[in-house]
Amino acid sequence: MTHFVEFESARVLVADDDPILREFAMVHLATPTVEVEVAEDGLVALERLNQGGIDIALVDLDMPRLDGFELIERIRWDEQLKHLPIVVVTGREDMVAVDRAFALGATSFVVKPLNWRLLSHQLAYVLRNARAEGQVRGQLEALKKVNELKDRILRLSRQKITGPLNDILESAQVIETHSALPQISESLNRIAAASMALTRVHADMGEAEKLTPNH
Repeated sequence: MTHFVEFESARVLVADDDPILREFAMVHLATPTVEVEVAEDGLVALERLNQGGIDIALVDLDMPRLDGFELIERIRWDEQLKHLPIVVVTGREDMVAVDRAFALGATSFVVKPLNWRLLSHQLAYVLRNARAEGQVRGQLEALKKVNELKDRILRLSRQKITGPLNDILESAQVIETHSALPQISESLNRIAAASMALTRVHADMGEAEKLTPNH
């Protein structure tokens, strides 16, 4: 009976110092769409993670050289790896260890001995959630960039309008002072009305600029 569960394409890194568990992981977790890589300790795992391409990590807490706790901590401090989903594995039903792992940034946990079919379902669930969160982060980042662009456009537009608008108003006042012709007076009134309309637009743009997230 096969143990693997099909889920979306992924590359899983299994970090555990137990060679039998690593062998079982490659047998029971690998599918036509899921690649499994293994590491015998935290340092080897970290080196592999830094190369990129890993979608989810299954990390034993008790490993030589670099244990699972420190590995999680280093992952969460790394700008490129900080959002990587991490499922921790412990041979102890030690809630203190589990709490510590979660405090450092673990995503989920499992206790040995492992039920490989249930573990496959759990990895699929954790990975699906992580990818959904990644999409939300991407959308929020895109929205932030749009708001920043809008802010720059509003600021530049106000700067470009301010000078010419003041020139129009001042010139209209000078001409009105030195001319009594009705035709000129009527034209000046139209210029003044248009200038006032632009002034209101200018003020509205200033208010809109204040409403952007950067203000």
